[in-house]
Amino acid sequence: MNESSTWPMACDLRILALDPRAVLPAYQSDLAAGLDIAAFMPDQPEGVTLEPVSRGGRPVMIRTGWAMAIPVGFEAQVRPRSGLGAKHGVTLPNAPGTIDADYRGEVKVPLINLGPEPFVVRHGDRIAQMVIAPVARARVLAVAELDVTVRGGAGFGSTGVGGGVRGREA
Repeated sequence: MNESSTWPMACDLRILALDPRAVLPAYQSDLAAGLDIAAFMPDQPEGVTLEPVSRGGRPVMIRTGWAMAIPVGFEAQVRPRSGLGAKHGVTLPNAPGTIDADYRGEVKVPLINLGPEPFVVRHGDRIAQMVIAPVARARVLAVAELDVTVRGGAGFGSTGVGGGVRGREA
């Protein structure tokens, strides 16, 4: 795969394996945006079953077996893998989940099964993806008023679902 130095924006992501059996995150293609994250459960050969929410299933925290140091000015966004969601209904309940640059604990991934059938996660299964992204640090300014926009305070669904841009509806 291409060296990260060929990318317009690259950073060093330091990974600490907490167990030699952990599968470290890795890009699966030269142009992949996310590093795949694998489940760590070497002592559970039967895996962990995610029961469907429709049958009482709840989110399950899946270990990775590693920790990391994200550079200042970046975050890690943990996102669902599209195939798990499309084929099995397995996703993250808080997608995307943010990992801050000062977190040093083991990375864990909450998974939930929105599909109709139980889904088994086993050691080494790729369960999520992680995108390393730059973040801006905002200066919070208390003001007396905000500038006026066409959209104003119109919220959820206010721009419609059609192909064109819609103005505010009365």
